[in-house]
Amino acid sequence: MTNQNTNRREALQSLGGALAVPLAVGVFSSSGNAAGGSGGKIKIGQIGVGHAHASKLSAFRESAEFEVVGIVEEDPRLRERAQTDAVYRDLKWMTTEQLLNVPGLQAVLVETRVCDLLNNAEMCIKAGKHIHLDKPAGESLPQFKRILDSAAKQKLLVQMGYMYRYNPAVVLMRSFLKKGWLGDVFEVHTVMSKVVDPAGRRELAEYAGGMMFELGCHIVDQVVGVLGKPTKVTPFPRHSSSLDDRLVDNMLAVLETPKATATVRTSAMEVDGFERRLLVVCGTEGTFHIQPLDNPSARVTLSKPRDSYPKGYQDIKFPKYVRYVDDAADMARIIRGEKPTDFPYEHDLAVQTTVLQACGLPLDK
Repeated sequence: MTNQNTNRREALQSLGGALAVPLAVGVFSSSGNAAGGSGGKIKIGQIGVGHAHASKLSAFRESAEFEVVGIVEEDPRLRERAQTDAVYRDLKWMTTEQLLNVPGLQAVLVETRVCDLLNNAEMCIKAGKHIHLDKPAGESLPQFKRILDSAAKQKLLVQMGYMYRYNPAVVLMRSFLKKGWLGDVFEVHTVMSKVVDPAGRRELAEYAGGMMFELGCHIVDQVVGVLGKPTKVTPFPRHSSSLDDRLVDNMLAVLETPKATATVRTSAMEVDGFERRLLVVCGTEGTFHIQPLDNPSARVTLSKPRDSYPKGYQDIKFPKYVRYVDDAADMARIIRGEKPTDFPYEHDLAVQTTVLQACGLPLDK
């Protein structure tokens, strides 16, 4: 059974950025160092093009809320390659110092290589700018905590680049949880995999956290959002490929809370892995199964009717989802002081702590 009309209404609301579960208590002020005026476009720039998701800048360029004032890339090779990319066409290239001193600059997208993310994020926060920080939040938990603490003192937004936060199926799932329609959650099951080519594997092998660090972080973010910070995390890292490249390419982590368990699986070898990316939340009153995550579809079962959703199994379809459009829209509302963030500093710290634990990495580095 397909609940199309109600689903479309709720999904379109979610695409407007109205997240279902408000977690924060404060609203960021648009006054102070990051101010650029309350009426015009928000001035934003980008540092780096080395991250795999750096092209998300297009969502901010296409938004009526933002004016992209410039872009930074210190690596000559990366810059030369990016200058031929339509995403960066006609933008002003500048140094980090020049960007951070643009009059009225309010926010910066930090899209460097992962190893450089935290240093650049910290520089932006020290300069009094809101940031969108791509994932994962580096390998140093103490440095990430220092960045969050500094942002909190200045009432600056740190928006993480986890790509399923604004996914309409995930937003609807959070709505079900908030309303209590799934009851008490006792199980979460997630999978996020793909095939990584040999060249990509060599790049990822630079990070000891392997595929959990690279891909699994996206769904760890979701698990922590559903269950809260786990009381115990047990990693099961494996290198399963015949390629001798040291990439930890087949990973499982079990997350525990007092009343629930969650499994997070991620690999670099699953054929057509995008189609099996899934998030399943099981509660005492129902189950919400999203698969695939990137072009979302959901199968939901309920113990009894809930509003327009009948008892039993039903399939829910969603409009085509375009990543990062809603990230940009939500960032604008938060900077303008129109709403609180739905992902406060405490959540992001819990996610990064859990990511490192799921990778089997130290927390004191």
